[in-house]
Amino acid sequence: MITKLGNYFSEGFKKFMPNSFVFALILTLIATLAAILWVEASFIETVESWYKGFWILLEFGMQVTLILITGYSIALSSVANKGINFIARYIRTPKQVYVFVIIIGFLFSLISWGWLVITAVLGRELAMRVKGLNYYYLIACVYFSGGLWVCGLSSSIPLLLNTENNFLLEQQVLTTTLPTSLTLGSILNLSIIAMYFVMGPLLFWLLAPKKVIDLPGLLHKKSGAEPSIKSEAKDSSLEMPALSDKLNNSWILQYVVAAMGLVYIVYYFSTKGIDLNLNVMIFIFIILGLFLHKTPIRYGIAMQRASANISGILFQYPFYAAIMGIMLYTGLGERLADMMASVATVDSYPFFAFLSGGVVNFAIPSAGGEFAVIGPSILTAVKEIGAGLDPGQVNVMVAKASLSVAYGESLTNLLQPFFLLIVLPIMGKGIKVQARDVMGYLIIPFVVIFIILALLVTYIPIL
Repeated sequence: MITKLGNYFSEGFKKFMPNSFVFALILTLIATLAAILWVEASFIETVESWYKGFWILLEFGMQVTLILITGYSIALSSVANKGINFIARYIRTPKQVYVFVIIIGFLFSLISWGWLVITAVLGRELAMRVKGLNYYYLIACVYFSGGLWVCGLSSSIPLLLNTENNFLLEQQVLTTTLPTSLTLGSILNLSIIAMYFVMGPLLFWLLAPKKVIDLPGLLHKKSGAEPSIKSEAKDSSLEMPALSDKLNNSWILQYVVAAMGLVYIVYYFSTKGIDLNLNVMIFIFIILGLFLHKTPIRYGIAMQRASANISGILFQYPFYAAIMGIMLYTGLGERLADMMASVATVDSYPFFAFLSGGVVNFAIPSAGGEFAVIGPSILTAVKEIGAGLDPGQVNVMVAKASLSVAYGESLTNLLQPFFLLIVLPIMGKGIKVQARDVMGYLIIPFVVIFIILALLVTYIPIL
């Protein structure tokens, strides 16, 4: 029954879910109309806000692109290939793959959301080795597994609250920073982590479709198999001895530079602790790739292959950023947050913060960017609700409201194809796959997790 229901939603999404770029264009028009009709911004003001927004995620888009390329290049190394072959010995059935990918994806995402790239690589490689999979469903499993990042070390909103001189302190919305022990280390956050680890694998085990869509069968037919990186590097050498070839194939040159990077990585973590961010992750991936591919020519070939399918990020991220610009610069995001916060009470504010995070995420699919828009309004409302309480109790309310926004933002990614653009360049390489082929499998998990999260944020305490 539950499998048939999952298949029903999947087929429905194929009919009605447009390409992710079309989705961005539709959201652009909706945000434009809302700004003009509800906030009463002029058309020129709205268009100007749209234009300003185009450029606010350029750094983030470049970071995501590099995360994809460097992470995928690591997976193309012979060492990674041997490791995946070892894992495949013990995971032989489709359901075992689905569950394993979700669990390992949860563990990776608790370290950093950028490690979704590694989960995607692992999922693709297992799909090449295990027969009988539904590959589109496996992509959904990988994408779902990235949702737990909001509870982990790279969760941007809790990290922001613990940052000195953050914009909430500068705007006097908050009077002090909030330690991560009050957010990431809270009873609520730990309960949600436990819930995901139980419900995630269980849901996708029950929903697993019987229809087989093997990755090898989806791959475009080619005249011949792609040569190994090692053999392609060898074929690129001249027939006569040449200094250029010696430099291209110099492991000493590459390892010296890689050793310099390793020294900095050790220095960084020894002085800053476990402070993971996108720049550090990209640097780690680059240095690890230098070690694994041994020579400059091999690493160059790996990076070229890894960057063959990133067009979606390069041209779609600016359009989503432009929608964010409309929400930010016309006051539309703040108006939406004010509306939801105005009906909240001391008992219901976590739910309305959760709902606000989920709704606004469709227009601003970035936790940090979204919180910059709606965070001040929501936290100001929470402080008003808690007026007269002890400052410590108010801080607890603020922490719970902030976490609730983060959980809502992360969950509605299951219905928003923005971050699927991180997965598809890896898992969709060489095949024809669109968001509509994947998103339908996420409807039932979204509904179930939404209900559970709504109950948890409302009734589970922080301390």
